[in-house]
Amino acid sequence: MSIHHQRLAALRQQLETQGLDGFVVPLTDEHMSEYVGNYAQRLGWLTGFEGSAGSAAVLKDKAAIFTDGRYTLQVRAQVDAADWSYQSVPETNVTDWLKAEAPAGARIGYDPWLHRKDWVERTREALAGKGAELVAVDGNPVDAVWTDRPEPSKAALIVHPERLAGRSSADKRQAVADWLGEQNADAAVLAALDSIAWTFNLRGRDVSHTPVGLAFALVHADGTADLFVEGEKVTAELRQHLGNGVRLHERAAFEGALGELGGKAVAVDPERSVAAISEALEAAGAKIIALRDPTVLPRAIKNEAELAGHRAAQARDGAAMVRFLKWVGENEGGLDELKASDKLEAIRREDPSLKDLSFDSISGFGPNGAIVHYRSSEKTNRSFAPGSLYLIDSGGQYEDGTTDITRTLAVGEPTQEMRERFTRVLQGHIALAAAVFPKGTRGGQLDSFARRPLWEAGLDYAHGTGHGVGSFLSVHEGPQRIAPVGGAYVGGDEPLAEGMILSNEPGYYKEGAYGIRIENLVLVVVRDVPGAEKPMLGFETLTFAPIDRRLVVAEMLSDRERQWLNDYHAEVVRRIGPGLGAEERAWLERECAAI
Repeated sequence: MSIHHQRLAALRQQLETQGLDGFVVPLTDEHMSEYVGNYAQRLGWLTGFEGSAGSAAVLKDKAAIFTDGRYTLQVRAQVDAADWSYQSVPETNVTDWLKAEAPAGARIGYDPWLHRKDWVERTREALAGKGAELVAVDGNPVDAVWTDRPEPSKAALIVHPERLAGRSSADKRQAVADWLGEQNADAAVLAALDSIAWTFNLRGRDVSHTPVGLAFALVHADGTADLFVEGEKVTAELRQHLGNGVRLHERAAFEGALGELGGKAVAVDPERSVAAISEALEAAGAKIIALRDPTVLPRAIKNEAELAGHRAAQARDGAAMVRFLKWVGENEGGLDELKASDKLEAIRREDPSLKDLSFDSISGFGPNGAIVHYRSSEKTNRSFAPGSLYLIDSGGQYEDGTTDITRTLAVGEPTQEMRERFTRVLQGHIALAAAVFPKGTRGGQLDSFARRPLWEAGLDYAHGTGHGVGSFLSVHEGPQRIAPVGGAYVGGDEPLAEGMILSNEPGYYKEGAYGIRIENLVLVVVRDVPGAEKPMLGFETLTFAPIDRRLVVAEMLSDRERQWLNDYHAEVVRRIGPGLGAEERAWLERECAAI
């Protein structure tokens, strides 16, 4: 009997104790975060799933785990099919499954601090149709049986200097106050950790790979704010930084503070706040104004200081990648996935400005490269062998910028199929990088640019093409995204705006064989198009590292595509070369030679 089978049995026993017939377990925290602290890893603890997105539903006699196309292979490798049925999102979801599977009269529990209000309303309505009930729990039953559950981080908050932020915290709070005036609102709830970090020019160490601190905030129409954070996380430097305009409270006091807003008009982001927040405000008699967090769009549109920092971080990260790629080429015969990713991390950590990786590196050789969000372990670690591909997706959290890059490398002699499919992925990457589009264009409108070369061969990939990236913040940042509208990812309907940073990462994955992905970060910029009748935008590539020319079928490229690749490689040498030693620069020049 596996440990996860035992945990599922313990949860079911606890549900019976609490008078429940089922329970929903999302992979999130009370801030609706994508990446969560160890204390909130309930889904992983219960099921063994190590992905960064998913949820589960448990009934007395059956259980299901829900993941999207990124995790199709991973969930089957990590979660026991004897205990869990695999459900694919967006084809189905927790609500639909419960509607179909929950028995009449069932009481299905949920934690109101872990779900959005719209999910609660939708699921409650769906269950009511068959005489079942969705019930808010006072205490999470997973926590009741998770006897060695970690405590939330108590690391001190860090002041993010204005020279890197580009704006003062007071200026940002005043902008929120001005927005509140326009909305005839008295206060705004900030529950998303990256929103709080950005607004108050703070960073933290409470979540792996994302430099945020656990906190809640209320920003008021007079420009003052209340920040709710554990007292032991507050330093004298932080108090001085925040000044008199920010009142500090214990994090546990947040719910009570919501109860004091009776009669006030309060802006709450329905996508970035949990149901418990709305319920507390409603109980207090506050008027809730459902609007997007006012810091989301300003945070996505980077200012000049943030862009300067990002470019500097990219140059250093590019040099680290060059050193790594050279090392792989010289040592591929004795490598495995873990040795390779450990080496890349060690090279990055030579830079004292690196604070963390921006996510767990995806280091996949051969069949493991076909698992989109693969995470190598001692159990799954593959040694390199000639005749396949190595995919490395990685990034760094530098104090001046966040990086994210994927490269796919040939190990030994690649097959013609590998080369042709790599070239199609490259063609899609180039098509998006070179795109020119009118102001107001949405990411979802551009997604097909990157897929077309694959579609023409009857191929595709089951993930979005691009996500937003923060400034020493979340490596997956909204609201912008390049993805099919209506798919598993939100954000494809957000108009792209000058100053947004996104990834450009088409791919191809042959299950059981290999994976291909080429990823650079790009910046939305104004494009001067002669004769244009409306303002036009395009992309400036920000990431610079060689693309493996051994995998390129040059004859498949158009003259324009070939020119793009040659120009890109020339720019890699120009930007990265000066920071390298003579031997490394010589290697780089060979790898970036024109084709």
